[in-house]
Amino acid sequence: MSQTDGRNTTTLRIGAMTGDGIGHEIVPATIRVVDAAIAAVGGSAVEWVHLPLGRGAIDEYGTPIPESTLQELGELECWIMGPHDSASYPEPFRSQLTPGGRIRKDFDLFANIRPAKALAGVRAMSPNMDLIVVRENTEGFYADRNMFVGSGEFMPTPDVALAVGVFTRRACERIAREAFLLADRRRRKLTIVHKTNVLSMTTGLFRDACRAVGEQFPHVEVTEEHVDALAAHLVRRGEDYDVIVAENMFGDILSDLTGELSGSLGTAPSINSSQTQAMAQASHGSAPDIAGKNRANPTALFLSAAMLLEWLADRHGNERLAAAAGRIRHAVDDTVESGVATADLGGQASTSAFTETVEARVHRR
Repeated sequence: MSQTDGRNTTTLRIGAMTGDGIGHEIVPATIRVVDAAIAAVGGSAVEWVHLPLGRGAIDEYGTPIPESTLQELGELECWIMGPHDSASYPEPFRSQLTPGGRIRKDFDLFANIRPAKALAGVRAMSPNMDLIVVRENTEGFYADRNMFVGSGEFMPTPDVALAVGVFTRRACERIAREAFLLADRRRRKLTIVHKTNVLSMTTGLFRDACRAVGEQFPHVEVTEEHVDALAAHLVRRGEDYDVIVAENMFGDILSDLTGELSGSLGTAPSINSSQTQAMAQASHGSAPDIAGKNRANPTALFLSAAMLLEWLADRHGNERLAAAAGRIRHAVDDTVESGVATADLGGQASTSAFTETVEARVHRR
């Protein structure tokens, strides 16, 4: 919703950054599907704010994330970001904070919400999995996110490399609260991930902060697991878990694991959010090997966009946006279950054909 000009308006403004590789295919496809879903529920048309990011921005602006893009994002409540291929950028950009990392850091998008749910019609190692990994997104052991200035990695000599992990009670408590709120709306089961048998102070602080927040949610059943044991249990019985809350690195690894166990990273959505802003971003990369070949799977970004609409619906009490999100989910489910799928899911549909089918089913329901 746009209220940045001080007027009471219901205009929905969403930023869109295509990024690199298959982003040039899946972001426009997602825009089509979101527009169709909002139109189907009688909502106002979306004003899409297209912003440069990635290799194209380097060529035109001399940087992968222009200041104008950051300034515009500061005026928006939500946006969609396509994948970026920072490993292919020329120096010095290749060694700098990635565009996604810069955005998460600048706007304090502390909560990375990554569901893992098997789709009917998709082969999955854990076909009954339906869980959410809630990942703290600003601290922990990731050196690009845990320092105000500089990096948490450094080398005092050419033969010694060190890393600093940062855990603050404030960050641990706020991600715990997001996780408990989600669990309270789902099956009321939450698992705290840590490694206190080795990292007793850092992950111990994370565990204890989560425990303290849990006291405010007496109806949520709380369990705790060491991260290595949990990884094994997810492979064996992933359907037993509901909401998992983890620090940055543990959450990244576990959510990639659950995404693959539930079918494919090509179907794994996510949003990154603060209390006031949110970004939809698929969990997968830019897949440069298939870019421009009309073979990319847009499912993950479709479902990420649905999460974004749900986030907006919760924030503003907007039932139409919630209904539009539901239409996208149902349309994706029905499309894949009917046998229309891209090659990575065992089907023969092109990106455009898959998008057209989902768009048609959005209107049908």
